[in-house]
Amino acid sequence: MNKMVIFDLDGTLLDTLDDLCNSVNYSLRTNNFPERSLAEVRTFVGNGIRLLIERSVPEGTSKELIDKTFECFKTYYAVHCNDKTKTYPGVMDMLKELKKNGYKIAVLSNKAQYAVTKLCDIYFNNLLDDAVGARENVAKKPSPDALYICAENNNINLNNVIYVGDSDVDVATANNAGVRGIAVTWGFRSRELLIKCGAENLADNTDELLQILLK
Repeated sequence: MNKMVIFDLDGTLLDTLDDLCNSVNYSLRTNNFPERSLAEVRTFVGNGIRLLIERSVPEGTSKELIDKTFECFKTYYAVHCNDKTKTYPGVMDMLKELKKNGYKIAVLSNKAQYAVTKLCDIYFNNLLDDAVGARENVAKKPSPDALYICAENNNINLNNVIYVGDSDVDVATANNAGVRGIAVTWGFRSRELLIKCGAENLADNTDELLQILLK
């Protein structure tokens, strides 16, 4: 029986926050907006880079200036998305163990596809069966649409899918898709928030997560 674990990327497999924050602040600075703190950017991520920029610019900013700042961010982040990004402790060993046990592994992210492809090629080459980022005409998480496409493309029944993420968006995605969800507490959202959002299965480190996945 084929089984698949689908992982969120940012805050789950990769710590991308510094590069996201630096890219946000470059685009804000370039357009004469005040910069944002790392703590602020942490709360803004999770729903794709367009919303990240909309949340980062001052309230009342015109659509024209938001568009300009967004384009600036995309150009800068495409070059600098891996300046400080790194895998979380234990992630590589966990993924290798899942492959050893016959699991298919995929990434499903609201991040732009170009960045998902680039980072997954750098860090997870030969470990992933699929890497899905934001695409035109496919609703972003917490819509289940991209998860359904990922499972279908890999010939996996939804009953055999487990979805792992670090945010309220990920908890909602698993619930909306009707698949088993696991929330990790080392990412961009607190354990308290995840529980408040309805997370029932939580893992505090990759060893705990692997034990849950292999049950």
